[in-house]
Amino acid sequence: MFVGGSYIHKYPMSTISVGIHGFICYMSAMISPEQSRAARGWLAWSQEDLAIRANTSMSTIRDFEKGRRVPIKNNLEAIRLSFEIAGISFLFRGDVPLGIQASPRDGMG
Repeated sequence: MFVGGSYIHKYPMSTISVGIHGFICYMSAMISPEQSRAARGWLAWSQEDLAIRANTSMSTIRDFEKGRRVPIKNNLEAIRLSFEIAGISFLFRGDVPLGIQASPRDGMG
């Protein structure tokens, strides 16, 4: 897709913009399928639990976590927000996903 002098492409880890001079600029870090599975595991959520909390379809969660496709921006943000509300933080080095971190819950160290 061509937008404002740049071609926009979606890759599994981040949305990138390839400018007219061929430079690649990462626009935002996105959670990875592995981070989503890890966060669900930590929270003991099923894919259905996440789909309900993020108000997305089961196929969106399933396909994302299997690496079949990247959800549209709204759905990806809803997935991330659902985890963050539950106390999960996502760790990155630049745009490279490294893992997750769980916030201590009330009564837990």
